[in-house]
Amino acid sequence: MSTLIAAEGLGHAYHDEWLFKNLTLGINAGQRVALVGVNGAGKSTLMKLLAERFAPLEGKIVKNKSTEIGFLDQEPSFPDNSSISDFIFSSENKQQQLIKEYEELIEEEHPDEKKLNRLYEELSEHNAWEYEHQIKTILSRMGINQLQQKIDTLSGGQRKRLALAKLLIEDPEIYVLDEPTNHLDIDTIEWLEKILTSGAKTLLLVTHDRYFLDNVCNTIVELERGKTFTYNGNYAYFLEKKSEREAQDDATFQKNKNLLKKELEWMRRMPAARTTKSQSRIDSFYDLEEKTKQRVDHQKVTLNVKMARQGNKILELENINQSFNDKTIIEDFSYVFKKGDRIGLAGKNGTGKSTLLNIITGNLNPDNGKVDIGDTTQYGYYKQGGLSFSGKERVIDIVKADAEYIKMADGQTISASALLTLFLFPPKKQHGFVEKLSGGEKKRLHLMKVLMQNPNFLILDEPTNDLDIDTLNVLEEFLENFPGILILVSHDRYLLDKMSDQLFIMEGNGSVKIFNGNYSEHRNSLEQEKEAAVKKQKADEQKYTNTSSVSKLTFKEQQEFKNLEEALAENEAKVKNLSQDLNNTNPSDYIKIQEISETIEKINKTIETDMMRWMELSEK
Repeated sequence: MSTLIAAEGLGHAYHDEWLFKNLTLGINAGQRVALVGVNGAGKSTLMKLLAERFAPLEGKIVKNKSTEIGFLDQEPSFPDNSSISDFIFSSENKQQQLIKEYEELIEEEHPDEKKLNRLYEELSEHNAWEYEHQIKTILSRMGINQLQQKIDTLSGGQRKRLALAKLLIEDPEIYVLDEPTNHLDIDTIEWLEKILTSGAKTLLLVTHDRYFLDNVCNTIVELERGKTFTYNGNYAYFLEKKSEREAQDDATFQKNKNLLKKELEWMRRMPAARTTKSQSRIDSFYDLEEKTKQRVDHQKVTLNVKMARQGNKILELENINQSFNDKTIIEDFSYVFKKGDRIGLAGKNGTGKSTLLNIITGNLNPDNGKVDIGDTTQYGYYKQGGLSFSGKERVIDIVKADAEYIKMADGQTISASALLTLFLFPPKKQHGFVEKLSGGEKKRLHLMKVLMQNPNFLILDEPTNDLDIDTLNVLEEFLENFPGILILVSHDRYLLDKMSDQLFIMEGNGSVKIFNGNYSEHRNSLEQEKEAAVKKQKADEQKYTNTSSVSKLTFKEQQEFKNLEEALAENEAKVKNLSQDLNNTNPSDYIKIQEISETIEKINKTIETDMMRWMELSEK
């Protein structure tokens, strides 16, 4: 077992409040750790300390000086006036500099052939072609194509993807990732899962995406009230063990509470003369009182605001068309919304999801078509960008700007302050400044303001970004019982599966496909279509082989061709099984991880050799 990085006696505070003190944590080679905890618990701070972005107020970070840490911030920063190319390619890496020069040259309208020929030779000399292909694949997956574009012209989502791309290209010894799935579409998230679980990468990450967490991580570390609790297993295992721990904590608290009551009675009637024995009991009393005070109250957000009445006519879209800069975004789309509709809006980044939402809510008039909104339709639109708060505004004033009193689902009317308390903003935070809130707390405040409008048509655009998993569970419970219309845009596959029974799929060519089912059902249907297409292709190839190709092979070559096909299928199955074994291997078993990785590499080389020979015989 090899510990790559450790926190010893760590303590840090913000605004005179300690997030944690005397915290100890170690991360071993090959361990893939998820850090979980409520918003404001200090997850991002702990990650930045471990990534050595700043020094702790107390304690220290221990690691080998040569250990390389790659850090992905929630909101990455970049050098002033730099281009994508400047940022991506390291000046200290010869291969990267050659690739940078080559990529910039081929972007020119009339590239210099002499320079191209020289670069071809140098790239070959430095064995950089495979690396160039790897870099191009990563950039393409992240939607990064214009290397000369200035970074300050990019959106927040594009910047996050750019920072992640650089990290994947550098492939550091330790990945520290703060919400890596934010601003990625689902296809890219699934690709990222494969990248991060290949080989024996060491990870520490914060994510709200439970499918991603389950598929990638093999250790869960919970940060709660300044303490860490480690669970060696996936997220489902963590939930089971956390529940057991909380039940035990509750039992201990009740025991301590009863004992404290008895000791308090003894303290009140204790004689003035203090013996050594009674002083010891007094000290024990104060220790017990302190333990009882420190008990964690497992509070959760309460979402039960009133919904406005909904009439029979809700919203009708008729022959909607929308284009931007001669690019068709939506073409001839019609839909009549019905009571109980629960729709997931899916599609790759840039396919027009936000455009459709703006047309639905009346924030954008379509080029052609009719948008007919019912008289009783009341929108609640949770936008991905969040609300524009002034850092110097107080939390309570932001809520009171909408309403002093809010009607709840049970008919009761409560004050803005009481509603904030239900959303886990205690009085101290209510009267504090917005700038002191964590990113997740700001998102929770945004969600609260949306629900205060008593909507009956709820649109949630990436609601899971920066929210802690506990708040997400409560949001899901609320949405399950929400009787109005729901449109959900999310890269969180778990949430899409649970909350939607119909999908609008933006296909990127103007077409909006309607699929009856949730996201997993849609993916299964795509896999079935893909398998059917592969079977048809194989059948066509076999037919061609039987009628033409094989007749040109000698008997010995025909046998070799057949054996190669069987060997390829067998070895591909071996790689798949070994990859699963690798993901299930205990991260502390570094020797086994290395053995499996080396075996996979050997088999892949055999597959590559056999494939070359198979293609050679196929062409005959």
